[in-house]
Amino acid sequence: MTFFITIFDEIFFRPLLNALVFLTNILPFHDLGFAVIILTILVRLVLFPFTHHSIKAQIKMRVLEPHIAKIRDDHKDNKEEQARRIMMLYKEHGVNPLSGCLMLLVQLPILIALYRVFLVGPADIGAQLYSFIHMPDSLHTTFLGVINLMEVSIVLAVAAALTQFLQMKLAVPISLPSLKNTEKSGGTQDISRIMTTQMVYVMPVLIFFIGLQFSAAVSLYWTTMNLFAIIHEMIVRKKAENVRLAYEPTNTTTNTIQ
Repeated sequence: MTFFITIFDEIFFRPLLNALVFLTNILPFHDLGFAVIILTILVRLVLFPFTHHSIKAQIKMRVLEPHIAKIRDDHKDNKEEQARRIMMLYKEHGVNPLSGCLMLLVQLPILIALYRVFLVGPADIGAQLYSFIHMPDSLHTTFLGVINLMEVSIVLAVAAALTQFLQMKLAVPISLPSLKNTEKSGGTQDISRIMTTQMVYVMPVLIFFIGLQFSAAVSLYWTTMNLFAIIHEMIVRKKAENVRLAYEPTNTTTNTIQ
């Protein structure tokens, strides 16, 4: 296990930690807050192809939901035929139902390492630095002149929880007007939909309590990450609306999102 932890640290953790110290060094007044924001944005830009693909897949899945509900209703007594037709629908519209999970697996190591970076205390940083990276002589840890990033901040914890709620609310599958009155699910609830909806409210609460346990830098990182994700999804969804994707799930429209 120690071997794998060492490999993980060398590939993900140390590069990100050194990048944070480097950014802090070159910024005016060695401002840790702006270094956290810039590093978070840079990481999100590196992950952009993966997150963009995942968001497109989620939107396509939402568009197909009424049709999936109809298939389940029409073949509720034949699970094999139900599964076969749903897979045919996915194939027809170029949707991979596992793409979201695959993208998460790609992002997870980087996100874990980035999270760990903000948990490292100043006294422990020196041993992790490369020979050409040096700690700044002074470190400005008060973000916007108000919030000490080395201490717990209720304000940033609330900001992290609120932006997490908005981001998840935006990403949760929406009810589409097309086929709404004609396709019934026979009263059966989609378990995954219920769990996802519950997570919209559970996850922000969890993030808030995490923010109360760790330094404000962690909450600042989480808030920045959520804001980036919100803007990204709004742009993609706006493009989907422009091609009427939310109302006409056809091969042309589902493939129009780039």
